[in-house]
Amino acid sequence: MKKSEIKFIVTLDENNLPEKIDWSASDANEESVSKSVMISLWDAKENNTLRIDLWTKDMMVDEMKQFYHQSLLSMADTFDRATGETQMAKEMRGFAQHFGEKMELIAKK
Repeated sequence: MKKSEIKFIVTLDENNLPEKIDWSASDANEESVSKSVMISLWDAKENNTLRIDLWTKDMMVDEMKQFYHQSLLSMADTFDRATGETQMAKEMRGFAQHFGEKMELIAKK
C-alpha cells in the first residue's frame, strides 16, 4: 500500500503567534511557504469535524478575504464531486458569489 505524507512546520514568535507556515508533500518533492492553512478532518470515532485554522501575523485582511472566498468556491466544487448534490453546490457557489461581492472581491452580477 502506497503512503503519502503532508507535513506542516509552523514557526511561532515569542507570543506563540504563527510567523511562518512551511509545508511539504512527499509526492511533490518540494517545499512551499504559506500564510494561512485551514484543515478539516473527519473524526469517524466521534462523528465530528476537527479543525485547524492558522494564519501568520503578516497575512493581510484582504488576503484573508480572498482566501475565504476561494475556499468557499473550492468546498462547493468538492461537495459537488463527492456527493453529486449539484443543486446544493450551486447554492453554495451562489453564497460564495454573494460573499465575494460584499467583500468587494468580485464585481456584482
